[in-house]
Amino acid sequence: MRTVFATDIPRPRTNSEVMIEKIDTPYGKKMYSMRMGIIEPVFANIRYCKGMNRFTLRGKEKVNKQWMLYCCVHNIEKTLKTTA
Repeated sequence: MRTVFATDIPRPRTNSEVMIEKIDTPYGKKMYSMRMGIIEPVFANIRYCKGMNRFTLRGKEKVNKQWMLYCCVHNIEKTLKTTA
C-alpha cells in the first residue's frame, strides 16, 4: 500500500516575479523609465552600430573579455565625441 502526503508548501518566488513587483511601484516605474533613456542606447549602439549581434567566442571568461572590449570601444568613442 502506498501513502501520498499533500503539503501546502509555498514555492519560492522567481527572480522575474520579484522584479515585476519592484517595477510595479511608483519608484520602480520612475527608475525603469530612466534606465530606458540611459542604459538602453548603449546596448543599441553596441548591437547595431558595432555589429555585435552575438558573441563569437565560447566560455564565460572569453565572452566577458569580448564584452569588456566592446564596452571600452563604446566609452572611447563617447570620450572622443565630448572632447572634440
